Amino acid sequence: MQAIFDVPNKTIQIKQYIAWKNTSKDTLKTIYLNDWNNSYSTKNTPLATRFTEEFNNKFHFAKSDQRGYTIVTSVKDTLGVELPYDRIKDHLDVLKIDLNTPLPPGENYTIILHYNLLVPNNTFTGYGVSDGIDFNLKYWYLAPAVYDGEWHYYSNKNLDDFYTPPAEITLEVVHPRNYALISELNTISLRQTDSTQTVVLNGKNRVNTNFVLTKFPNYKYVKANNVTVVTNIDDGGLKPHERALVVDKIVNFMSENMIPYPHERLLLTEIEYKKNPLYGLNQLPNFIRPFPDGFQYELKLLKTALNNYLENTLLLNPRDDYWFKDGLQVYFLMKYIEEYYPDMKFLGMLADIWGIRAFHASDLKYNDQYNLFFMQMARTNRDQPLTMPKDSLLKFNANIAGKYKAGVGLKYLGDFIQPEILDQTISQYFEAHHEQLSYSKDFEALLKQNTSKDIDWFFEDYINTRKKIDFKIKNVKRENDSISLTIKNKRHNSMPVSFFTMAEDSVLSKTWIENIHGSRTIKIPEDSVDKLVLNYDKVIPEINLRDNWKSPKGWFFNNKPLQIRLFKDIEDPNYNQVFVMPIIEYRNIYDGLTLGTKLYNKTLLRKRLNYKFSPKYATHSNILTGSASVSYTHNLENQDLYNITYGLHSSYSSFAKDAFVSIFTPSLTFSFRDDKNFRSNQSQYINMRYVDISRTYNDPLVVPSETPDYGVFNIRYIYANPGLVNYSKWYTDFQLADKFGKLAVNYEYRKLYQNNRQLNLRFFAGTFIYNNNEDDSDYFSFALDRPTDYLFDYDYLGRSEQSGIFSQQIIIAEGGFKSKLDPAFANQWMATMNLSTTIWRYIEAYGDMGVVKNKYNNAEFVYDSGIKLDLVTDYFEIYFPIYSNLGWEVGQPEYDQKIRFKFTVDPKALLGLFRRRWF
Repeated sequence: MQAIFDVPNKTIQIKQYIAWKNTSKDTLKTIYLNDWNNSYSTKNTPLATRFTEEFNNKFHFAKSDQRGYTIVTSVKDTLGVELPYDRIKDHLDVLKIDLNTPLPPGENYTIILHYNLLVPNNTFTGYGVSDGIDFNLKYWYLAPAVYDGEWHYYSNKNLDDFYTPPAEITLEVVHPRNYALISELNTISLRQTDSTQTVVLNGKNRVNTNFVLTKFPNYKYVKANNVTVVTNIDDGGLKPHERALVVDKIVNFMSENMIPYPHERLLLTEIEYKKNPLYGLNQLPNFIRPFPDGFQYELKLLKTALNNYLENTLLLNPRDDYWFKDGLQVYFLMKYIEEYYPDMKFLGMLADIWGIRAFHASDLKYNDQYNLFFMQMARTNRDQPLTMPKDSLLKFNANIAGKYKAGVGLKYLGDFIQPEILDQTISQYFEAHHEQLSYSKDFEALLKQNTSKDIDWFFEDYINTRKKIDFKIKNVKRENDSISLTIKNKRHNSMPVSFFTMAEDSVLSKTWIENIHGSRTIKIPEDSVDKLVLNYDKVIPEINLRDNWKSPKGWFFNNKPLQIRLFKDIEDPNYNQVFVMPIIEYRNIYDGLTLGTKLYNKTLLRKRLNYKFSPKYATHSNILTGSASVSYTHNLENQDLYNITYGLHSSYSSFAKDAFVSIFTPSLTFSFRDDKNFRSNQSQYINMRYVDISRTYNDPLVVPSETPDYGVFNIRYIYANPGLVNYSKWYTDFQLADKFGKLAVNYEYRKLYQNNRQLNLRFFAGTFIYNNNEDDSDYFSFALDRPTDYLFDYDYLGRSEQSGIFSQQIIIAEGGFKSKLDPAFANQWMATMNLSTTIWRYIEAYGDMGVVKNKYNNAEFVYDSGIKLDLVTDYFEIYFPIYSNLGWEVGQPEYDQKIRFKFTVDPKALLGLFRRRWF
C-alpha cells in the first residue's frame, strides 16, 4: 500500500494491492472489505446510530468537514479489468467486490484499489486528526473481512472490534518532512526530499496497526528483551531508569504467562489507554495520588500492553468471542497484582488515613474492585450473557462489567480446578493458536482435556447465561461430635461452591461442593469449629454474601451483629449495617435550609430491601420535618417484566408559610423493558399508589377553601422511548377520590433533524369523570400553566407563591402553557398542544394552543407564543412570552414577571444525564 498524506486538507491518497488467498473449502465469487473510515460519512451509519443511542451528540452536531469518508476511484484485477463493487445496505463501511472469475479453494486473487480518505476529527472516537493536525489512525485503510465458511463483516460501532485475517503488510508512507511517523511495523527504508519523507514499513502476521503522524512526538522507546515498547502514556514524572524497570517487568510477565511477543515493536498510546482505562480511584486527578509513585503508570501501561498483546496475538472474533480476550486481560491484571502487589488496597494509601480506615471499603484488596463493578450491574438486573454479540451490550457491560465478569469467572474456574491447571492450559492455547484465527471453543476443549472435573457449568451457565450465583447456609445443628448443616442453592444453576470450616478466624478446611440443585445436607466433624462459611475467600462472584456463614453456637445477633457507620459504605456481609449521614438540603423557600440526618441501609451496591429515615430541622419554618421510606425490589430475569417494586413513603414539610403537609403513600410499580435488547431506550411502567394528604395551618386567619385532608387513588401507565434523535413518551393517568374522578393522557414527541433543527410536540387532554367539589376552589382542577400539584409530585421551590420570582417557576405538566392566561383552570375538561422548534442552536420558538372548558361556561380557545432558551433540555430552560390572548406581552407592564423558568436541583435527575450514556 502506498499512502500519500495531504496534511493541510486532512486527506490521504491510497494505492493498494490486496493478494487474497482462499483458505476455505468454498469457491468464492465475492470478497468483502472493511472500510471503517467511511463509517463517519453520514448521520445514518451504524456508528452514528451508536452515538445517538448513547446520547452523544458531538457527531450529530459536527460540521461536514469534521466527519470522514472514503471515495473509491477504481477497483481492478491484475489484468486491469474493472471489478464491480458496492456498499452494503445498512453497512456503509463495508465494501462488496464481485470477482471477475470465481476463486477456488487454495487459490489467490489480487485486487488493486485506488481511493482517497478524508480523515475524521479525533473528537468522536479518539482516532483521527486532531485540531493541531496530528494523525492518530487505527482501522483506517481497506482490509479484508474474515471468511471461515461464512463472511464475518461488521460495521464500526466504536467498539474497537475490527476483524480481519492476519496478513503481511507493506506500507509506503509519503508525508511532510516536518512530521514524525510512529508505527509498530518494522522500518525497512527511509528517504527524504526538501519537503517530504518517504518511509517503507513491513510486518508479518499483522491484523490492523496503529499509526501516528505528529509534528511534536512525545513517544519514548524502551527496549525490553526482544521487544521495543513505544509509548506516550503519561508516566507521572518517572525517571528513565524507573520507566525501563517498569517496562521490563511487564514484558517479562507477559512472556512468562503467555508467549514472548512475536513482533519487534509494541506501540502503546495514550488514546488507547483512555478508551480502555483503569476505572475507579486510578482516574482521580493527578494531585490526588492514592497509590505509590509509579504504581498508576505501571498499571496503565500493563492494561494497555495486555490489550494490544492479546489483540495482536490472539485472533479471536472480537464481536462474538470477545469474552475470552477480555477475561484473559482482567485475569492477568489480577495475577500481576497478586504477584507484585499482594497487599495493595482498593483505596490505596487512603485506606490508612484516619476516618477513612473506619470504612469497610478500606479493608478491600485492590482486586476486589473487579467483582464490585460487575455486581453493580448484576444487583440492578442489567447484566448480560458474555456470549451475546458485543454490539448488543450496554456500554457499561461492554466497557467494564462484562470484562470484569469474564476475568473474575476465570479466577473462579481456576480456583475450582487448581490455578496451575488453568495457567498451563492458557499457555498451551497460546502456543497452539497465536497469530492465527482462533475460537474460545478451542480453549474449552483443551481445558477439558487437562482436568477431570466437570466444568460444563462455566461455559453453559456462567458464560452463556445471566444466571446469578447465590448460596446459603441453614439448619446448623450439633449432633454429638459432628455438625449437620444444609447448603441451599437459591438459583437454578450447576455452579460449585467452596465450603470453609474455621476456628478463631483461621481456616481449618476448604472443600468444593458441586451440583447442588435445591438443597444438600452434609455432616462434618466438630473439630472445635466455631464458624461455617461459604465462599470465605470471595473468589466466587456471588450476588449475595449476607447469608453465607453461620456459627454452630450462638443466636441471630451473634451471627450477624449490628454495625452503625457514618456515611455510605461498601457492603460488609458479616454485619447488619445501618448508615448515618448528615443532610443539608434546600427544598423550598418555606422550610429554607434543612439540617438533619439520614439513617439507612443502602450500600454502594443495591439491595432488595431498602429503608431510609430522614429527620430534619427546617431553619426558616423552625419545625422538624423529614421523611421515611421502605421499599422492596423483586428482580425478574429473562422476561419483559423485569422489576416489581413495593414501597411505603411518608413525609412532613411546609407547602406555604405556616402551612404543613403530611403525606403517606403505599405504592406498587411494575417495570417492563425489551428483554431481548437491553440497549433499547424503550421502557414501560405501571404505577399504582394511594396518596393520603393531611394539611395543617398554624395561622388561624388562613381558612382553606378546600378540604385539608384528602386521599387519591392513582394508576398511571407510562411508555417512554427517550432517544437523542427521536424522543417519544406518553402516559395515561387515572385518579379516584371522594370528590372527583379524573382521566388524562399526555404525549410528548421530540425530533432532531439532519440539519440539527429540533421539533418538540406535546399534547395533553384531561377530563373529569365526576367532580363533586362544591366550593369554588380550583385546587383539584386541570391547570393551564401552573398545576396546583395536590399530589405533591413536583419540586416547586415556592408552590404557593402568587407573585415574585418563585411564582415564575414552570413545570411542564397538564396544560404546559407559559403565559398566565384566564381561565387558568378547567374543572370539566381541557385539551392543549405545545410546540417548539429551533431558531439557532439553543434558541427556540414556542407556541401553545388549547381549549379550556369549565362548568356552566362555554369552551374557550387559548394560545400563547414566545422564545425559549433551551440551555439543558428538560433540566434548565427559560421562556420569554411574546404574544398570546393577552396581546403583545413584550410591551406590557412588569414584563420581567412574565418570564418563566424551568430548573431542577434534584441530584438524581442531574445524575440521569450521565447514567443514560452508560445504562
